[in-house]
Amino acid sequence: MLPDPNSLYGPLDPAPDAGYVNAPPRMGFFTDTSVCIGCKACEVACKEWNGVPESGLDLLGMSYDNTGALTANSWRHVAFVEQPRPAGQHPSSADVLGEPVNAAGQRSVDAGSGPQFLGMPGAQPPGRDTGAEQRTDFRWLMMSDVCKHCTHAACLDVCPTGSLFRTEFGTVVVQEDICNGCGYCISACPYGVIDQRKGDGRAWKCTLCYDRLGAGMTPACAQACPTESIQYGPLEELRERAAARVATLHERGVPEARLYGHDPNDGVGGDGAFFLLLDEPEVYGLPPDPIVTTRDLPAMWKRAGLAALAMAAATVAAFVGGSS
Repeated sequence: MLPDPNSLYGPLDPAPDAGYVNAPPRMGFFTDTSVCIGCKACEVACKEWNGVPESGLDLLGMSYDNTGALTANSWRHVAFVEQPRPAGQHPSSADVLGEPVNAAGQRSVDAGSGPQFLGMPGAQPPGRDTGAEQRTDFRWLMMSDVCKHCTHAACLDVCPTGSLFRTEFGTVVVQEDICNGCGYCISACPYGVIDQRKGDGRAWKCTLCYDRLGAGMTPACAQACPTESIQYGPLEELRERAAARVATLHERGVPEARLYGHDPNDGVGGDGAFFLLLDEPEVYGLPPDPIVTTRDLPAMWKRAGLAALAMAAATVAAFVGGSS
C-alpha cells in the first residue's frame, strides 16, 4: 500500500524514532470542547506554573476572549465563538456554521459562506424588540487551544541550534537558553503556535509541563480544568476515550461532533494534543488539513543536488570543449 501523500513518512512513535531506548508511552492531551465552560482556569494555571508573563487586560472587542490567540505569553488560549440559531430549532449543518435558515430549516438564498462571529451580546436578550419569530438564541463554542506536539514536527526540522527537541514522552519542547531567536520554527509551524516574545526575541510555546511529567504529575492546565475538558494521559488511551465520546454524542443527537488531530495518517502524522470539535475546524481558527511544512524538503534537496551536478558537468564540459 502506498503511503498517504499528505504524510511525511507514515505513522510512528516519535520518542523511539528520536533515539530514546525503552521510552515510556507517548503522552498527550485530549480536549473535549463539548464540556468546556470557558472559565480560563487552564490559562491561569499554565501561567502560574510555567512563569509565563501576564498579557495585560486586552479587551479585543470579540466576545469575552481577551487573549485572541496562542502567543509567547499565552501557551493556552480559550477561544469563544458565538453562533445564532432560531429558538427551539435543532442545529443543522447550515445554522451550525452560522448561515441563515428559514422557518423550514432551509438555507436562505443569500446565505453566507462562512460562520458569523457576532461579538459580545448586548444588555438585552436577543429578540426582545423583534418578537418571537425573529428571536434567536446563541450557541457558545469554547475551546482551550494549545501546541499540538505533532508527530512530524516541522519546528524540529528547521531549528538550527537544537533548541527544540523531542522528549521521551513524545512531546516537543523549546530550550529557551539556547534559542537564538532566528524564528525559523515560527514560520514552519502549520498551526501558527510558536511565537517570539517582545523584548526577548526567543521562541516560546507549551512544553506540556515537561518538568511535571518527569515527576509523574499531571500538566497544570489539565489539573486545573474543573470539567475535565482537558484530559491528559497515554495517547492511545485518549484516542480510544475520544472515539467513545464522539459515539455517545452522536447517539444523543449531536451529529456535528468530530475529532481533530487524532488521525496518525493525516498531514502531520497525528497530534499529541487533539480535540473533539462541534463544528468545522475553521470556525475555531484551526487549519482544516494541516500538513508538515517540511514534507517536501527531501525531494527539494534531491532536485537541488541534481541541478548542481548538472551545472558542474556543464561547466566541466565547457572547459574541456574550449581547451580542445
